[in-house]
Amino acid sequence: MASLPKEMKALRYNKPRDFEIVKVPLPVLRDDDVLVKHIHEGEFIAEFPLIPGHETVGVIAAVGPKVTAFKIGDRVAADNSELCGHCFYCRRGEGLLCENWTGHGINLPGGFAEYCAYPQAKVFQIHNLSDVDATLIEPASCACHGLDKIRPRLGSSMLAQLLRQNGCSQVTIAAPGGAKMDLARQLSAADTYVELSRTDPAAQFAQLKQDNAHGFDIVIEATGSVTVLEDAIHYCRRGGTLVVYGVYPNAARVSWPPAKIFGDELRIIGSFSEVHMFPQTIDYLDSGKIKTQGVVNKTFKLEQFGEALESIRNKTAIKAAIVFDD
Repeated sequence: MASLPKEMKALRYNKPRDFEIVKVPLPVLRDDDVLVKHIHEGEFIAEFPLIPGHETVGVIAAVGPKVTAFKIGDRVAADNSELCGHCFYCRRGEGLLCENWTGHGINLPGGFAEYCAYPQAKVFQIHNLSDVDATLIEPASCACHGLDKIRPRLGSSMLAQLLRQNGCSQVTIAAPGGAKMDLARQLSAADTYVELSRTDPAAQFAQLKQDNAHGFDIVIEATGSVTVLEDAIHYCRRGGTLVVYGVYPNAARVSWPPAKIFGDELRIIGSFSEVHMFPQTIDYLDSGKIKTQGVVNKTFKLEQFGEALESIRNKTAIKAAIVFDD
């Protein structure tokens, strides 16, 4: 630790929409921690005050005395979640439901700082991925967790690139036109693309139902729109599955006819985050089976964080990354 600085630059949110660049002390390492010097981060903000950033890639700069799996200089991606290991759900092997779950960038210091400390069990080496593309490991791990919950049968048809690798013979993406849909086509993420109008998509939705009279085996709602979620159930075929995958306001409510859920034997499942999915996800991304090029299409310095947020809001960025100087 002697060669490391005593302070580091970080982005800190004092409250919603109130952020500043500050100097803070370096994290204190626990015996089993590694200190990661960050290269790129993704975006996510929750409790305040907070150093956000939950999609982390970097180089190990220091290790605790009990760390044996890593050495200084290793390139790693960090799983942002920490589990207590002793609550009701952890003892049942259901760590994602941990009653004391914490996450870096959510309610622990996150990656929008020059350094962050993580348990060695929560960092994973990366090899072939670029630093920018490796920031997608965390969100891709969430997608892998969703896949794990769905367990699609051979021949299933549904809405999403990862699932084509796992038994889905016909994948349809329905989304507004623009950069994200263009990228989905470039990455050959689906078999069918339904480009929705941003102002009045009713005609396209009606055509989607007409072209798929029996619906889909699996429908994934990933937009975070309550209106779309409420209607999504009507695209499930009998015996199908609706996956609630988007992020919605806490106060949001939907109204579904219980007779349809009962009579059609529908399965409605939620997919929130991920636990223990990083190794599989890195295998997918590092091998090139899942294409990542172009998903992160804008990079910014930490001091340009406001510009990064604006690029997400105005949809010029599909996904933005914060780049730290070496």
